[in-house]
Amino acid sequence: MVVKRRRPKPLLIWLISIALILLALGFLWMFLVSPKDASNYEEIEVVIPNGTSTKEIGKILKEKDLIHSELFFQFYVKLNNSTSLKATTYTFAKSMSLEEIVKSLEEGNSYNPDVVKITFREGERITDYAEEIAANTNHTLEEVINQMNDREYLTELISKYWFLTESILQEGIYYPLEGYLYPNTYHFENKDVEITEIIETLLKETENKLAPYKNIVGQNIYTYITMASILELEGTNTTNRKMIAGIFNNRLEEGMNLGSDVTTYYALQYPMTSDLTSAQFATVNPYNTRSSTMAGKMPIGPICNPSISSIEASIEPTESDYLYFVADKNGNIYYTKTLREHEAMTQEIKDRGDWIW
Repeated sequence: MVVKRRRPKPLLIWLISIALILLALGFLWMFLVSPKDASNYEEIEVVIPNGTSTKEIGKILKEKDLIHSELFFQFYVKLNNSTSLKATTYTFAKSMSLEEIVKSLEEGNSYNPDVVKITFREGERITDYAEEIAANTNHTLEEVINQMNDREYLTELISKYWFLTESILQEGIYYPLEGYLYPNTYHFENKDVEITEIIETLLKETENKLAPYKNIVGQNIYTYITMASILELEGTNTTNRKMIAGIFNNRLEEGMNLGSDVTTYYALQYPMTSDLTSAQFATVNPYNTRSSTMAGKMPIGPICNPSISSIEASIEPTESDYLYFVADKNGNIYYTKTLREHEAMTQEIKDRGDWIW
């Protein structure tokens, strides 16, 4: 007996086909409205001149690599009846979705050509920040430094920000606010912006970043920020900074020097690109953890302005039995437990031509 297979009903085939098409269109829609790069927050200036058509705006956005498709942009604008797109200067980012970009174009903005944008980078010293302020405002470097070191003003700041303690006023501290000004890009109304406004804008950002850890660090925040500032320059990412933080903690518990070269550079106020002598590395200074007087001690204060990655690493170090680490010129970090192992690893790096110096 021959059993005949039933043929799929035309209606079922048609419904499945429609469902697959709708599914494909759904995925395509999600792709076309998604950000070009969700992790890229770099600011991109976009100028929309008066009289620019929707088609031309789409072309501008595509040239700036902010949207996936010019044609879909036009379709999306028409579908959402977003016909009143404002001509002005915008600041967009690849992390913005199509919806966010179109919404901004509808609302326009209060673009002010006098606005000053200042970028303060992770791992830079407060003197670098002062130079950035002087270069972008109507204040001299001396005025900026004097304001940052004004004891009366610093006392006022200590009363306003929980993470600033009397420790910043210790004798021997080079720059009291070193480590506490959060690195980021900020916008100010014009070049006449007050120095105090700039300082407190950065301090408020630090406050925002530290808020989740307030109950953990408490009044010991000074120690964490100091450690974070060293980790910023010794490590390259959160993972290895946490490992290095654990090693530094081990060394402190053993009564050893941290032995961090970056603290020597700060102690001498030399740029990191300079070559130092053995005598300079041995300089007695409350910042220099290579000094024989610094066994089991942290530097007197932070040596740069660290990122949130380094701050998190100082709060949540990785536990291990390691006491030493060394990096090669490619950024790879090697961990060892004994001085003999450390010296052997250092020599191995040198022998293969990967020594950083």
